[in-house]
Amino acid sequence: MYYVNREQIAVRLNSITEIASALESLAANWQGTVLEGLAQERALHLAIETVTDVGSFLIDGFILRDASSYEDIIDITGEAGAFPLEMQATLTELVKLRKPLVQDYYVWPRTELHPLTKTLTALLPAFKQSIDDYLEREL
Repeated sequence: MYYVNREQIAVRLNSITEIASALESLAANWQGTVLEGLAQERALHLAIETVTDVGSFLIDGFILRDASSYEDIIDITGEAGAFPLEMQATLTELVKLRKPLVQDYYVWPRTELHPLTKTLTALLPAFKQSIDDYLEREL
């Protein structure tokens, strides 16, 4: 029997609505201000952490192979069927932003709207639904 921490997964998935809403607002009203740039960075970072945290809980709970990187978390959960394969490339692109956002923040182009900002407004809610469906199906 698997022990999947559904409570902690749900806590993280519940943040997706706010993150997607913030990204949608930023994309719709982008002026390129420093404040918007900082808000975009944080929203992208939260999206990364949410996706990878959920993936880690799935890997641990379903006893999937150990992940060696953030990209590997996406690969493993994608292979397990936690989300549609067409999401995988975008989710991988998202988690690859972690290093620039967290470690190389001093060179991040804050005045530019990142292309994923628009994409994630639809992808994140679809990811949430996919994970909910996966848990329902597997448990």
